[in-house]
Amino acid sequence: MQVPAKITNERYRLNYHVSTPSGWMNDPNGCSYYQGYYHIFYQYYPYSAERGPMHWGHYRSQDLIHWEELPIALTPDSPEDDNGCYSGSAIKKDGRLYLIYTGNHYYDVNDHSRFCQTQNVAYSDDGVHFTKYSGNPVIAVPPADNSQHFRDPKVWQHGDSYYIIVGSQDKTGLGRAITYKSTDLLHWEYLGPIAVSQGTDNEGYTWECPDLFSLNGQDVLLCSPQGIAAKGKKYLNLYQTGYFIGKMDYHKNQFEHRAFQELDHGHDFYAAQTMLTPDNRRILFGWLDMWHADFPEQADGWCGALTIPRELTLKNNQLYMKPIKELKQLRQEKVIDEKLMTSLKQINVSDPQHLELLLTAETEDWSGSEINFILKNKQEDLVTLTWNKGNNEVVLTRADKPADDSRRYGRLRPKSNLKIRVFIDTSSIEFFINDGELVFSERYYASETPQIFVNADQPVKVNIIGYTLAK
Repeated sequence: MQVPAKITNERYRLNYHVSTPSGWMNDPNGCSYYQGYYHIFYQYYPYSAERGPMHWGHYRSQDLIHWEELPIALTPDSPEDDNGCYSGSAIKKDGRLYLIYTGNHYYDVNDHSRFCQTQNVAYSDDGVHFTKYSGNPVIAVPPADNSQHFRDPKVWQHGDSYYIIVGSQDKTGLGRAITYKSTDLLHWEYLGPIAVSQGTDNEGYTWECPDLFSLNGQDVLLCSPQGIAAKGKKYLNLYQTGYFIGKMDYHKNQFEHRAFQELDHGHDFYAAQTMLTPDNRRILFGWLDMWHADFPEQADGWCGALTIPRELTLKNNQLYMKPIKELKQLRQEKVIDEKLMTSLKQINVSDPQHLELLLTAETEDWSGSEINFILKNKQEDLVTLTWNKGNNEVVLTRADKPADDSRRYGRLRPKSNLKIRVFIDTSSIEFFINDGELVFSERYYASETPQIFVNADQPVKVNIIGYTLAK
């Protein structure tokens, strides 16, 4: 009998983010709304803070803010998924909640380079207890021109049919997204690829976690390619998460699209998945970590968290991400509300680790060139966000990373004011700049209560509002 991992130290535990109860967490899965609750599942290994055979952990919420832990939804206990119930999605049909997920099987458990991946179904009538379909796998083999990489089905309904998009790799070693069609979620017809990598260095050798949805009259293909080579100040993470904007032709199974764009510019963001709320907002969660990073919390019996939920909008052929409106419910005390002209301001609050900050700097006629937001220990700057007026570039610097991996970059459109909204939660910090035009998601690990500073090379008019945030 395996014993779940036990948390031995709370020093890095997040207060208001979805996080693993203990053990390991990665991708968000099955984001959905069913019987009055939002549901979020996640890749979960309960027995260690190291990654192991994947289960589906499960939370539900009535407001996207306060989450109730539910029993494990999927356990890798079937021949087709004995080495992991990998990522997937959820949909409601005829009153039931269906999960569609990838089963992973290693031909040799000591050789993880050879595996079989299949698509499988489980269902529930109460949204809590799930039964695997007796006819699994519902898609037993990938297409003939596909490699063994064949995972992460995302399901949706269009017209009278159901579709899934699956992340895959063709036999020439190029990442791609392929689609299937069904009338009952159990029997699937292969349609073909709708988008293919234009070269390994350019768009990756494998695409994970694809998600196709409509927004503002256009279609968006979200995915997480692996293998894109760094190009100057772009694609600096080990793996990317980004999107193509285009138009899906369901009759031809074709997706005409623009170039790939990164979605979040921080060090810690991957495997994002979206869902539609009852009021038709497109909400996104991402994994607030990155493969092969350092995970100091593993020493404490846990590892992994998800981003705060974000609402997506499409403007200027770009996805914007902003914190969902429900997060305002977490606001407790307003701890700062100041308008001042300053070149150096320490933001003194009683609890700087559970905080929302809104900073607006009047920069249109400002004579300076640089504004910094700094989260620091006494000894060092932990996280620094720098805006350069001359080129509208934003640079995020992490002190705990090697020098050649410490910085991430983005560029803003010209605007009269600089607006930065910051969410801090024990060991995470998320920046939303100019209403979500640029977003940086980061983990940080402080050995003491950090301090927060805003500085500029010339005095600047700035409005600072801050709230402590509840669990």
